[in-house]
Amino acid sequence: MNSHAMAAALSLLILLTCAPRRIYSQERRLVKMTLVQNASSIGAYCLDGSPPAYHLDRGFGAGARNWLLQFEGGGWCNDVKSCLERAATRRGSTRYMSKVEVFSGILSNNASLNPDSPALLYFLVVLLNFQLSAVPSSVLTSDLSSTGHACCLYFYNWNRVKLRYCDGASFAGDAKFQNGALLSGCSAGGLATFLHCDNFTSYLPKNASVKCLSDAGFFLDGRDISLNHSMRYFYNSLVTLQCFFPQYALPYIKTPFFILNSAYDVYQFHHILVPPAADPHGHWYHCKLNPSACNAVQINTLQGFRKYMLETLRPFFFNSSRGGMFINSCFAHCQSELQDTWFAPDSPRVNNKTISQAVGDWYFGRNESKEIDCAYPCDNTCHNLIG
Repeated sequence: MNSHAMAAALSLLILLTCAPRRIYSQERRLVKMTLVQNASSIGAYCLDGSPPAYHLDRGFGAGARNWLLQFEGGGWCNDVKSCLERAATRRGSTRYMSKVEVFSGILSNNASLNPDSPALLYFLVVLLNFQLSAVPSSVLTSDLSSTGHACCLYFYNWNRVKLRYCDGASFAGDAKFQNGALLSGCSAGGLATFLHCDNFTSYLPKNASVKCLSDAGFFLDGRDISLNHSMRYFYNSLVTLQCFFPQYALPYIKTPFFILNSAYDVYQFHHILVPPAADPHGHWYHCKLNPSACNAVQINTLQGFRKYMLETLRPFFFNSSRGGMFINSCFAHCQSELQDTWFAPDSPRVNNKTISQAVGDWYFGRNESKEIDCAYPCDNTCHNLIG
C-alpha cells in the first residue's frame, strides 16, 4: 500500500471512529403538528370528534418531490367502552397529543443519521478528497443507483410526514401526492400499511415509484400458550378477521412491500403468545421482562413462535420478486423510528446489514434484500427493548 493510500485509509478510519460522537451530538429534529381543519367535510374525525393531524418536514434538493408517509402506531380499541376510554387520551384525540414530534431514524433530515450505506461511502470518499488509484471510480459509484443518480439514494431529504393515530382501528377509515413515495408505519401503523398499501398507490401517477414498508406490523393469527386465539377474538370485535391479519392480506398486495419485524416481537410475545389471561399465575413474568430468565420450556415456546412466523412468510420469501424483508431475532417492537436501531455504529445487523442498508437495497433496487436472522440467542447486535 503506498503512502497516499495509507493516509487515506487512516483518515477514513479516524472519521468512522469519530462518527458516533457526531451522530449523537446532533440536535433533535422537532416538527410541529398541523391539524387538518377541513377534515369534517369528508367525515374524518378522531374518536373524540377532534380533527386529525400530521407532522410535515419539507423535503429539499433532489428529494423535494418524493414523499415518505409514516403511520403512527398505538394499539386498538374494539368496543364502545375501550374506545370511549381511548378518546380521552392522546391515542384518541389530537387535543391530548404532543404538539411537536421528534423526527429520528427513517424520519431524520440528517444525511449522517439517515443515509443508505453506498451513498455514505460516496460521501466519505468525496469528503476526504483522495484518489484510490487501484480502485476505479466506477466501482465506488456503480451501486449507487440503477439509474446512475447518486442524489436520490436516501430518505433524509424527502418530504417526511408522520400521520398521527387517533381512530383506534389502524386508520381503517377512508383517507393526493408525485414522483417517488414510501408508505410506512410501525405497530398499528405498520398494520395500516398492509391494509392501505394498494389503495395509497392508486392515488399516485402510474409512473411514480411507490412502495410500502411495515415495521412491527406483521401481527400473527397464532395461538397463545393456552392454545386460544386471543388476538383473533380481539380482532373479530374490531373488523372482519380475514381483512385484518397481514398474513391473509399479504398475498393480494400488488405494490412492492418490505416487512421489518422481529421474530420475537415484544408486543406479540406479551399479547399474542403470552397474554395476561393465559398466564394468571405469572409463570412467564420474569421471562417477559428478560429473555435470559426464560427456562428451557419457555425458550422452546418462543422458538416455536419464531418458526410459525417464518413459515407464514415463506411464500412471500420465495415468490415475491419485488418484496423485501428484515426479520431479526431481537426482543424489540418498532425499529425504524429509533436512531439506535435504524442507523448507528452499533445498530442491529443481519448478515452484516443494518436495517437502513436492507431497506435501501430493496427500495432502490440494487440487490435482493431478504434478510432472516438466526434464532435467539445467536445475535449479539440486538437492542433488546423489552419490558
